[in-house]
Amino acid sequence: MPQLSLQEWQRLDIVARWLVATRASVLFMTLMSAALGGLLAGFDGHFNFAVWCLCALGLVMAHATNNLLNDYTDSRRGIDKDNYYRNQYGVHVLEDELLTPRQFWGYVAVTAMLALVPGLYLVWQSGGVTLSLLLAGAFFVLFYTWPLKYFGLGEPAVLLVWGPLMVGGTYYVLAGEWSWPVTWLSLLYALGPTSVLFGKHIDKLELDAAKRVHTLPVILGEVSARYWVCAMLMLQYLGTVALVLLGVWHWGLLLVLLNLADFKKLLQVFSEPKPAEAPAELPAGVWPLWFSAFAFSHTRRFTGLFLVGLLLQGVF
Repeated sequence: MPQLSLQEWQRLDIVARWLVATRASVLFMTLMSAALGGLLAGFDGHFNFAVWCLCALGLVMAHATNNLLNDYTDSRRGIDKDNYYRNQYGVHVLEDELLTPRQFWGYVAVTAMLALVPGLYLVWQSGGVTLSLLLAGAFFVLFYTWPLKYFGLGEPAVLLVWGPLMVGGTYYVLAGEWSWPVTWLSLLYALGPTSVLFGKHIDKLELDAAKRVHTLPVILGEVSARYWVCAMLMLQYLGTVALVLLGVWHWGLLLVLLNLADFKKLLQVFSEPKPAEAPAELPAGVWPLWFSAFAFSHTRRFTGLFLVGLLLQGVF
């Protein structure tokens, strides 16, 4: 995420400003959830490109809306004051006064509309439990930051949202039925985005604790939280191998094992406390992100191999 002065911000066009304000760099994880659900539906002969595009648009815009509301809620509650962690690794359009309140709520309104309209259309077209999925998504968009994140429920929420809700929901909209094999596979994928959030909350654990934001790492403690991430990502690999050995999914998924070298590096990082200062080898602009940066990098590579492995299943 870039750091921008007011002058640099003013030189950006409206699309670039929206990308910065919504922290678009992390939206790819949501797009991958939609892609995974669509791919799995396609394997079962239920893919419809137009319907999938609407589903992907709604999900990505819902995530973007949540990012905006997250910044608003934390700013309004005083969490992001005084150069808080969130302000150090990227632009905070409210705290940096890059948007007026009216402009900010204009961003929220347009982004939320682009999430809600496709969702309502899909409810009208698909029926069934699609409305329940939409309402569940709206609940997490509105209430993730508060109270869920403040009481150790943010991380479990991400596991459910990026897994069964997004992947399973996309599959359901396309196929018209719920699939438990898809659900189990979606949970394995969702461990990646969950590890990224875990990592970010470990990075700012002391600041959150001081401001009484009781994320799960604050509740578990720094050391336990680090090992929880290691265990979750180890489960990604073991679970993938288990699903292949049990015949639930094709051997192509074993392609994720090519990422074991990156996983080994991640384990080394999470086995030690965060450095007091940015190491020389860390790319410029990343610090103070540390655990979340490594988790994000690992998740990006794992997800790519995961999808390619599923494509191999389609080919064979």
